[in-house]
Amino acid sequence: MLMFIGRKLAAGLVLFIAVTFVTFLLVFSNGEESVRNNLGELATEDQIAQRVNELNLDQPVLVQYVKWLGSLLTGSLGRSFNSGETVTSILATRIPVTLSIIFLALLVTSVLSIAVGVVSAVKGGWVDRSLQFLAGGAAALPSFLVAIALTFLFAIALPIFPATGYVPFGEDPGRWATSLVLPIAALVIHMVANSAQQFRGAMVDALKQDYIRTLRSRGVPERAVVLRHALRNAAAPGLTILSVQTIGLVGGAVLIEQIFALPGVGQFTIRAAIAGDLPSVMGVVVFGTLLVLVVNILADVVNAWINPRVRLS
Repeated sequence: MLMFIGRKLAAGLVLFIAVTFVTFLLVFSNGEESVRNNLGELATEDQIAQRVNELNLDQPVLVQYVKWLGSLLTGSLGRSFNSGETVTSILATRIPVTLSIIFLALLVTSVLSIAVGVVSAVKGGWVDRSLQFLAGGAAALPSFLVAIALTFLFAIALPIFPATGYVPFGEDPGRWATSLVLPIAALVIHMVANSAQQFRGAMVDALKQDYIRTLRSRGVPERAVVLRHALRNAAAPGLTILSVQTIGLVGGAVLIEQIFALPGVGQFTIRAAIAGDLPSVMGVVVFGTLLVLVVNILADVVNAWINPRVRLS
């Protein structure tokens, strides 16, 4: 198991370097133009040249990347071109908001996807057809439309939850939870629709296997057959689709944060991109890449723990 985890960590490190290097090339290849935009139209060429020199943007991009990577190893992501604050300190206040949304959405999606997939596969008939119909309809709805509809229904028509804003957990856990209900629901509805279909298909295949018939013929309770044996073998495809959906979840969180005015990484990303704040953009890329890698590695480890054959693949 340790060798399996080591291989996954090594692959993750290579992927992280590849993603950040390519992004760095794209972002910093036109650093002078970003400085020009930041200083404004009234800036002279001497002022622009001086600023470019101060930020080391006149050096080869590969040299800049190596220096940036060295700083990253010490925990520094540089300073924002706009505010002068360290990118690390800015992200430290925003990452908890985004992580709250993403991890709670993943948790709720996992539970609901397994429940819907198992019920659909086991019950069959009209239950299966109804759940598939609802899942297909939910999968076709964009998250932003769901967010708008939920806001209208549960924040305006029925003022149960706040329409916008965020309350830190340490300040008031109850208000923190209510401020996240609608954003998480907007993300979960679309994700569950896709994941539940994957779990259902995997469960249907697992329940058709010979060992399931053998267990039933030996008098093993149906609950144990479904939850202990069939679900264990059907978990791999479901976990795979959940880990893949994390990439879309990160992008969806950016949009959802804008709709609900949440002070997370999403808002910061849009502002940094518009302003040409290159260090901030790279900081967001580091956060997003690490998040996706961590979720995928955890999914692979859980997969290997459930099914030891995965470790040999």
